Amino acid sequence: MVSEWIEKASAGEAVWMSDLRAAFAGDPEAVRLPVRLQPAAGGQFDLPCFLPRWHSPDEQRFVEEYFFAFVYNLLSVCSGRSLTFFADPDDLQIAGLLAAFHRAFEIGTGNRQRRGYGKVINIAERLCEAEGLPPFSVTVLPAGAYAPAGSPAPDRAVDLPEQLRRCCREVGDKVLCGVDIGGTDIKLALSVNGQLVCLGEYDWNPAACTTADAILNPIYEQIDLLRRSAEKLCCPGEPLLFDAIGISFPDIVIKNRILGGETPKTDGLRRCFGSDYDREFARVGRLSERLQPLCRPDAEIRILNDGSMAAFTAAMELAADDGAHSLRDGLIAHSLGTDLGTGWLLPDGSVPPLPLEFYDLILDLGSRPAMALPPEDLRATRNQNSGLPGARRYLGQAAAFRLAQELDPGMLDGFTEMRDGRLIIRTEPEDLRKPCLEHLMQLADRGRPAACEVFRRIGFHLGILSRELNFLLSPHTNERYLYGRFVKSESVFSLLCEGCREAIQGMQLVAADESLARSPLMRALSARRGVTVAQFGQAVGAIYWSVFL
Repeated sequence: MVSEWIEKASAGEAVWMSDLRAAFAGDPEAVRLPVRLQPAAGGQFDLPCFLPRWHSPDEQRFVEEYFFAFVYNLLSVCSGRSLTFFADPDDLQIAGLLAAFHRAFEIGTGNRQRRGYGKVINIAERLCEAEGLPPFSVTVLPAGAYAPAGSPAPDRAVDLPEQLRRCCREVGDKVLCGVDIGGTDIKLALSVNGQLVCLGEYDWNPAACTTADAILNPIYEQIDLLRRSAEKLCCPGEPLLFDAIGISFPDIVIKNRILGGETPKTDGLRRCFGSDYDREFARVGRLSERLQPLCRPDAEIRILNDGSMAAFTAAMELAADDGAHSLRDGLIAHSLGTDLGTGWLLPDGSVPPLPLEFYDLILDLGSRPAMALPPEDLRATRNQNSGLPGARRYLGQAAAFRLAQELDPGMLDGFTEMRDGRLIIRTEPEDLRKPCLEHLMQLADRGRPAACEVFRRIGFHLGILSRELNFLLSPHTNERYLYGRFVKSESVFSLLCEGCREAIQGMQLVAADESLARSPLMRALSARRGVTVAQFGQAVGAIYWSVFL
């Protein structure tokens, strides 16, 4: 069985993790290895991992890659304080596999500069440290000691729509700012006494920033610029200070703390500071302190991961339409643009204290020619931050560039250059990433077959990602709300839906566009010329988040 998958991978075909998981689970000779995770926030849950027997070094390497990807995906989404494997101590294949796992993930080394699979251990150790817990640990227990973990406690009963509608009333007498920080731009929205006063947008490239100040200062300056603009409009001659600021941030955010530090947005920081990276990244985590001078003394500055902000924003708008949606199954949303953000709002209105780093998932163990290319090459399937074949190269901006080059290189004429033997989208003297994506979307709008296929495949990959989401989290909802630049084109969104339906049955994609503008601030945004809900919706959602109880 394993040799057949290796042949497909070597031929350049995709070999999806979900297909492998189903095939291995149906193999009567496969070993069942229970995996138990204890999240940093407490509790525990189990996942079964089925591993086929191998009969050659090539098959062994492939099974290792599958097992490493299985654990890597689990930790990317959930992280935790410890992992436990329940294995037969006399099974030499499994014993060797677990020893290889320890080496590949650099377990117990204390090294915070891990790359590859060890990246998720960097994150786990930062999360444990933030919670005052011992370092992340791995334990192997005898298979006979395994007993299934108990079911998680049910969500507490709350009237989530009413909680969200209360936000609409809370903004009525306050000065509030919402900020959506992305990989190629910062979008801002400001409301005064319940009125959407002004919007702002600033193009940037945080991956090129080599100090924390280079990341923090533009955020501060753009918020201050918007504040001064509102000051002139609303109260000339009087200082205007914020009652609260809500921020959508593209990294792991737990309990209002920026904790991840392994995204492509901090590549420049990582390269510049090396072993001192943790210290400099911690300064980025003090964003709230940097913004305090713009606020009243008792103001709250509330930060949320960008994917979670997308989920909250969608729920906010659904709740504003009385009786239209109960939200009893919670809500899952993706922001699809420079990268992929994923957010999950539980039925009780809480955001799970999990990383939800779906953009980093290993979806494909095939496509070997593209996997062999350097991560910086736009044709590669490997994420730059990990060097592993990651979802970022199958969804979002990087996927559009890769697929365009594969299907019809002429679509990228004028946007690419060879640098150090690697094909890239030009970023100097002008950053052409956003214009290139817009160009591809326009070609799809005009019906160019290769451009249409780019976005249909991205939709298919979103369906593949949803298979992994369902396996790891078992959510009750089959709806996925989409935000971002991909959604602002009806034809592109239709192609995404078509591709997604091919990959997974019963999944419904919902465009977070003007049709979702139901709260007062979002309706005001929708009524503005030259902007869209898909673009600025999360900035407006961040306004509401700043006062969400």
